Amino acid sequence: MQENNTHERQLKLSLPYISANLPGIGGQLRSTPDHFVVEEVPIYDPIGEGQHLYINLTKQEATTRDVQKKLAAIFKLPTGDVGFAGMKDKYARTTQTFSINIAHVDSVLVEEAAAHIEAALPVTVHWAKLHRNKLKVGHLLGNRFSIRVVEPSLPIDEAVERAHTIVEMIRQRGLPNYYGPQRLGRQGSNVLRGFELISGQLKMKDRWLRDLLRASVQSYLCNRYLAERVERNIYDQVILGDVAKKYDTGGLFEVEDVVAEQPRYERKEISFTAPIYGPKMWITTGDAGALEESVLAESGLTLEDMHKAHLTGTRRLGRLIIDDLQVEAHENGIDVRFFLPKGAFATTVLREIMKVDDNALASVPADDSD
Repeated sequence: MQENNTHERQLKLSLPYISANLPGIGGQLRSTPDHFVVEEVPIYDPIGEGQHLYINLTKQEATTRDVQKKLAAIFKLPTGDVGFAGMKDKYARTTQTFSINIAHVDSVLVEEAAAHIEAALPVTVHWAKLHRNKLKVGHLLGNRFSIRVVEPSLPIDEAVERAHTIVEMIRQRGLPNYYGPQRLGRQGSNVLRGFELISGQLKMKDRWLRDLLRASVQSYLCNRYLAERVERNIYDQVILGDVAKKYDTGGLFEVEDVVAEQPRYERKEISFTAPIYGPKMWITTGDAGALEESVLAESGLTLEDMHKAHLTGTRRLGRLIIDDLQVEAHENGIDVRFFLPKGAFATTVLREIMKVDDNALASVPADDSD
């Protein structure tokens, strides 16, 4: 890897809009947690038997890791015996499920456990059921969001009309599946520290934080790739060598005939995928491969650097299709509702509609389940 002092590294954090020709509504987020509501959509339901107790609860003013640690303490278990499907933010009202390995806890009844948790934590427990396996990161379809934007930069009726125009474009073109600024840190602070870790300039004992910071570099490079596709006017198409993904089955395949596959892209049957750089990702060829190589080369990193940093790599859906995106007026602002698949960031939708400084969105909740 090229030597590069992190303090001199210039990150490219600006991301292009799909609706760049349409002005945003401005505004502010999260005047209260009730203005940012997130609900997990599970990929399966617990069957009612097994050694893992699934607890579905609503929390606020606490991160997912906060609740994980407290549940482990309540049941006197290692933190790793408490599972969850995705990370949720502190400053929101979020509903999600945790699993607790109760196999070695004596006399734990489902109803008693639920009541015990509500008594010990400031959460609301909706249900508790048994299941055979631990809940792991990624075990969900996605999240439903209900978000209120307050103090728009123009009267509410005009803001709604402007938002509807942007929403129509999003429905037509989808959105690049950007990672949100909360993953990258303010002014890219997580990314800068991640580069230091990968280069060996920084040592860190906290494994969880170390993994997060290294992964933020992958997220940053993925964003750079997506930005390049938009800026080069190749977002609305597949290109030779793309690894495409089928929306209905999740199947991956290489684009060998652009003419044959472009109509499927336009019908929203497939999407290109973006690189999460690492030695085990599916390497693209042709035009797509050249673009991916140029983004990685610009960073000064190599796949070998990623390997040494224990980053494996994968592919990420490149285009989000959000057919259920809705906006409507509220006396205190504008309500925005939509569903996103796992791993996608609400910021991606909000930034397109609001068009405010991304730093103002940096603490917006996300599903961290890649």
